[in-house]
Amino acid sequence: MPLFLKKCAFGPITLFTVCLLGCSITWAQTLSANKAVVLRSEAELWSKGNLTVADELYSPDFVCHFVGAIEWNGLSGIKRAVKSHRAAFPDWHEKVEDVIAEGDRVAIRITSTGTQRGEFAGIPPSERKITIEEFHIYRLSGGKIVEQWGMPDVQGLMTQLKTSSVDK
Repeated sequence: MPLFLKKCAFGPITLFTVCLLGCSITWAQTLSANKAVVLRSEAELWSKGNLTVADELYSPDFVCHFVGAIEWNGLSGIKRAVKSHRAAFPDWHEKVEDVIAEGDRVAIRITSTGTQRGEFAGIPPSERKITIEEFHIYRLSGGKIVEQWGMPDVQGLMTQLKTSSVDK
């Protein structure tokens, strides 16, 4: 008896069922792989400053859209952004609080922390420790990040940097 006519505990195994299960497994594997790419970017690129992983995780055609019309393009753009940010906050750390994947998108909510030890947005080093919330949506293709939309709490960051320790 051909596979698609055999019975199992749940009824006959049809070719449609086999295809559906196979597609679901492949889809779940893709979602899991996409999450892993984004989580690795947070852990190794942003939290440790390991610029070499950008070549593995990001497409050469990468485009990042941030609030305030900030945009980074290509591998050089993401590397420059990370390098610049970590120069201002050498201990920058991003803790992923939530991660959701659907289709070719991965959405994350993170808590970012760091101590300002370099100039940032025209503000001289202050040694202030900051904590902000961020939301990001990534689009992946071929196992690499090709596009990102970011919404960090810029107002909260700037308020913390401009507030003197006496005001706290």
